Amino acid sequence: MDRRVKYTKKVIVDTFLNLLEEKDISKITVTEICKIADINRATFYRYYIDIYDLLDKIEEDFRMELMTSNAIEGLDEQESVYTFSKDILSIFEKNKKLVKILFNTNRNIYFLNEVLELAYEKCLEKWSKELGIDTDMEEVEHSIIFIFNGALGIVNYWVKNDFDKDIDEISDIIQKLSLDGARKYLLNRKRS
Repeated sequence: MDRRVKYTKKVIVDTFLNLLEEKDISKITVTEICKIADINRATFYRYYIDIYDLLDKIEEDFRMELMTSNAIEGLDEQESVYTFSKDILSIFEKNKKLVKILFNTNRNIYFLNEVLELAYEKCLEKWSKELGIDTDMEEVEHSIIFIFNGALGIVNYWVKNDFDKDIDEISDIIQKLSLDGARKYLLNRKRS
C-alpha cells in the first residue's frame, strides 16, 4: 500500500476514534471527520462507504491482528493460559484507545467471537486429550465456558479501569483462576 494512502487512512481512523471517545457514533458525520482530518469527502468515500463501514473495517483489522497473533498460532502447541493471556492483552494494550471504545460501545465485543471460538475449540481439544476419553465432555465445555466468561470479565474490568494493572499481573490472575478453578474441578470430578 502506498505511503500516502496509509497516512490518509490513519488520519481518518485516528480522527474517527478521537470523535468516538467524545460522542456516540450516531452523532458523528463524514463531514465532521473530513473537516478535522483536513481531507475532502471524495477521499473518505474512496476508502469507506460511511462511518459504520469505517468502524467495521477498524474492527476487522483489529480482529485480524488478534487472529494472526502468536497467542492464536501457539494454541496448537503447549502454550500456557498465562502466555496466551499475555499475548492477547499485549495487543489490547497496544490498541488501548480502540479497545476502550469497542468495549464501551453498544456493539460490544462481538468482533472477538471468532478469536474466542478458535481459542475455545483449541482448549476443548487440548483438555480432552489431557484428561482422557472417559471425561464427561459436557463438564469440560462448562469449565471452558466458565473460564472464558470469567477471563472476559477480568479483561473488561481492566479496560474499564483504564488498563490500571500490568499485563503480567492480569495474565497471572487469569491463569491462577483458570487452573486452580475449573481445571482442578474437572480433575477432581474425574477421580470421583
